[in-house]
Amino acid sequence: MSLVIPEDDNRLRHVCADCGTVHYQNPKLVIGTIPWWQADQQVLLCKRAIEPRRGYWTLPAGFMENNETTEEAAQRETTEEAGARVELLGLFALLNVPHVHQVHLFYRARLLDLDFAAGTESLECRLFRESEIPWQDLAFPTVSHTLQRFFADLGALTEGQAVPLYTLDIRKRLQV
Repeated sequence: MSLVIPEDDNRLRHVCADCGTVHYQNPKLVIGTIPWWQADQQVLLCKRAIEPRRGYWTLPAGFMENNETTEEAAQRETTEEAGARVELLGLFALLNVPHVHQVHLFYRARLLDLDFAAGTESLECRLFRESEIPWQDLAFPTVSHTLQRFFADLGALTEGQAVPLYTLDIRKRLQV
Protein backbone atom coordinates (compact mmCIF):
# COMPACT_ATOMS: atom_id res chain seq x y z
CA MET A 1 0.00 0.00 0.00
CA SER A 2 1.35 3.41 -0.89
CA LEU A 3 0.07 6.96 -0.74
CA VAL A 4 -0.05 8.37 -4.28
CA ILE A 5 -2.21 10.52 -6.54
CA PRO A 6 -3.89 8.07 -8.93
CA GLU A 7 -4.35 8.90 -12.62
CA ASP A 8 -7.43 11.06 -13.20
CA ASP A 9 -7.44 12.15 -9.53
CA ASN A 10 -6.09 15.14 -7.64
CA ARG A 11 -5.73 13.81 -4.08
CA LEU A 12 -3.39 11.49 -2.29
CA ARG A 13 -5.00 8.06 -1.95
CA HIS A 14 -4.03 4.71 -0.48
CA VAL A 15 -3.31 2.55 -3.52
CA CYS A 16 -2.32 -1.10 -3.61
CA ALA A 17 1.08 -1.28 -5.33
CA ASP A 18 0.34 -4.81 -6.65
CA CYS A 19 -3.13 -4.45 -8.17
CA GLY A 20 -3.69 -0.69 -8.32
CA THR A 21 -6.90 -0.77 -6.26
CA VAL A 22 -7.64 2.58 -4.67
CA HIS A 23 -8.69 2.30 -1.01
CA TYR A 24 -10.71 5.44 -0.39
CA GLN A 25 -10.74 6.92 3.10
CA ASN A 26 -13.86 9.04 3.56
CA PRO A 27 -15.49 10.84 6.49
CA LYS A 28 -17.54 8.90 9.03
CA LEU A 29 -21.16 9.82 9.70
CA VAL A 30 -22.17 10.38 13.33
CA ILE A 31 -25.96 10.32 13.64
CA GLY A 32 -28.07 11.23 16.66
CA THR A 33 -31.20 12.80 18.05
CA ILE A 34 -32.34 15.68 20.22
CA PRO A 35 -34.90 13.75 22.30
CA TRP A 36 -37.46 16.30 23.52
CA TRP A 37 -40.08 15.94 26.27
CA GLN A 38 -42.32 18.87 25.41
CA ALA A 39 -44.58 18.70 28.49
CA ASP A 40 -41.73 19.79 30.77
CA GLN A 41 -39.56 21.53 28.13
CA GLN A 42 -36.70 19.05 28.64
CA VAL A 43 -34.10 17.34 26.47
CA LEU A 44 -32.62 13.90 27.16
CA LEU A 45 -28.84 13.71 27.58
CA CYS A 46 -26.56 10.74 28.21
CA LYS A 47 -23.41 10.68 30.32
CA ARG A 48 -20.77 8.81 28.31
CA ALA A 49 -19.44 5.49 29.67
CA ILE A 50 -16.81 5.22 26.92
CA GLU A 51 -13.89 7.18 25.58
CA PRO A 52 -13.47 9.65 24.16
CA ARG A 53 -14.88 12.03 26.77
CA ARG A 54 -16.02 9.42 29.31
CA GLY A 55 -18.11 11.06 32.04
CA TYR A 56 -19.23 13.98 29.87
CA TRP A 57 -22.80 14.58 28.71
CA THR A 58 -23.94 14.15 25.12
CA LEU A 59 -26.97 13.73 22.94
CA PRO A 60 -27.59 10.09 22.00
CA ALA A 61 -25.53 9.60 18.83
CA GLY A 62 -22.96 7.34 17.23
CA PHE A 63 -21.49 6.03 14.03
CA MET A 64 -23.85 5.06 11.23
CA GLU A 65 -23.67 1.38 10.28
CA ASN A 66 -23.64 -0.09 6.79
CA ASN A 67 -27.06 -1.01 5.40
CA GLU A 68 -29.03 1.54 7.41
CA THR A 69 -30.51 4.93 6.61
CA THR A 70 -29.67 8.04 8.62
CA GLU A 71 -33.11 7.86 10.25
CA GLU A 72 -32.56 4.21 11.20
CA ALA A 73 -29.17 5.12 12.65
CA ALA A 74 -30.70 7.93 14.72
CA GLN A 75 -33.38 5.61 16.09
CA ARG A 76 -30.87 2.81 16.81
CA GLU A 77 -28.38 5.08 18.60
CA THR A 78 -31.14 6.60 20.74
CA THR A 79 -32.31 3.13 21.75
CA GLU A 80 -28.78 1.80 22.36
CA GLU A 81 -27.55 4.73 24.44
CA ALA A 82 -30.70 5.80 26.25
CA GLY A 83 -33.24 3.01 25.85
CA ALA A 84 -35.60 5.74 24.66
CA ARG A 85 -38.44 5.44 22.20
CA VAL A 86 -38.73 8.47 19.93
CA GLU A 87 -40.61 9.76 16.93
CA LEU A 88 -38.27 11.53 14.52
CA LEU A 89 -39.49 15.00 13.54
CA GLY A 90 -36.96 15.90 10.88
CA LEU A 91 -33.30 16.64 10.36
CA PHE A 92 -32.26 19.61 12.47
CA ALA A 93 -28.47 20.01 12.25
CA LEU A 94 -25.58 19.06 9.97
CA LEU A 95 -22.13 19.79 11.39
CA ASN A 96 -18.91 19.19 9.47
CA VAL A 97 -15.90 18.30 11.63
CA PRO A 98 -13.15 17.93 8.99
CA HIS A 99 -10.17 17.67 11.35
CA VAL A 100 -11.54 14.35 12.69
CA HIS A 101 -13.01 13.26 9.32
CA GLN A 102 -16.63 13.29 10.54
CA VAL A 103 -20.02 14.71 9.63
CA HIS A 104 -22.60 14.88 12.46
CA LEU A 105 -26.35 14.82 11.79
CA PHE A 106 -28.93 15.42 14.53
CA TYR A 107 -32.67 14.80 14.19
CA ARG A 108 -35.32 16.47 16.31
CA ALA A 109 -37.15 13.71 18.15
CA ARG A 110 -40.22 13.55 20.38
CA LEU A 111 -39.89 11.23 23.36
CA LEU A 112 -42.86 8.86 23.26
CA ASP A 113 -42.70 8.17 27.00
CA LEU A 114 -40.41 8.60 29.99
CA ASP A 115 -39.34 4.95 30.01
CA PHE A 116 -35.62 5.36 29.30
CA ALA A 117 -32.44 4.01 30.89
CA ALA A 118 -28.71 4.12 30.29
CA GLY A 119 -27.42 1.61 27.77
CA THR A 120 -23.96 0.03 27.84
CA GLU A 121 -22.30 3.15 26.40
CA SER A 122 -23.94 5.48 28.95
CA LEU A 123 -23.37 5.90 32.67
CA GLU A 124 -26.61 7.80 33.16
CA CYS A 125 -29.46 9.33 31.16
CA ARG A 126 -31.39 12.34 32.37
CA LEU A 127 -33.82 15.02 31.26
CA PHE A 128 -32.63 18.64 31.44
CA ARG A 129 -34.34 21.98 31.04
CA GLU A 130 -32.23 24.52 29.17
CA SER A 131 -31.20 26.23 32.43
CA GLU A 132 -30.06 22.88 33.90
CA ILE A 133 -27.84 21.70 31.05
CA PRO A 134 -24.26 21.18 32.25
CA TRP A 135 -22.84 23.32 29.42
CA GLN A 136 -19.23 23.04 30.67
CA ASP A 137 -19.55 19.25 30.86
CA LEU A 138 -20.81 18.57 27.34
CA ALA A 139 -18.68 16.03 25.51
CA PHE A 140 -18.33 17.64 22.10
CA PRO A 141 -18.70 21.05 20.40
CA THR A 142 -21.22 19.51 17.97
CA VAL A 143 -23.50 18.79 20.93
CA SER A 144 -23.23 22.25 22.47
CA HIS A 145 -23.78 24.01 19.12
CA THR A 146 -26.77 21.80 18.32
CA LEU A 147 -28.36 22.35 21.74
CA GLN A 148 -27.79 26.12 21.61
CA ARG A 149 -29.49 26.33 18.21
CA PHE A 150 -32.29 23.99 19.29
CA PHE A 151 -33.17 26.18 22.28
CA ALA A 152 -32.84 29.34 20.18
CA ASP A 153 -35.37 27.88 17.70
CA LEU A 154 -37.63 26.34 20.33
CA GLY A 155 -40.29 29.05 20.23
CA ALA A 156 -40.75 28.65 16.51
CA LEU A 157 -40.66 24.86 16.75
CA THR A 158 -43.33 24.66 19.47
CA GLU A 159 -45.58 26.94 17.38
CA GLY A 160 -45.23 24.51 14.47
CA GLN A 161 -43.11 26.86 12.37
CA ALA A 162 -40.46 25.46 10.08
CA VAL A 163 -36.86 26.32 10.87
CA PRO A 164 -33.99 26.04 8.40
CA LEU A 165 -31.50 23.21 8.63
CA TYR A 166 -28.70 24.33 10.94
CA THR A 167 -25.27 23.86 9.38
CA LEU A 168 -21.85 24.60 10.81
CA ASP A 169 -18.22 23.81 10.08
CA ILE A 170 -16.22 23.15 13.23
CA ARG A 171 -12.53 23.45 12.44
CA LYS A 172 -11.15 24.02 15.91
CA ARG A 173 -9.84 20.97 17.76
CA LEU A 174 -11.37 20.13 21.11
CA GLN A 175 -9.09 21.22 23.97
CA VAL A 176 -9.07 18.53 26.67
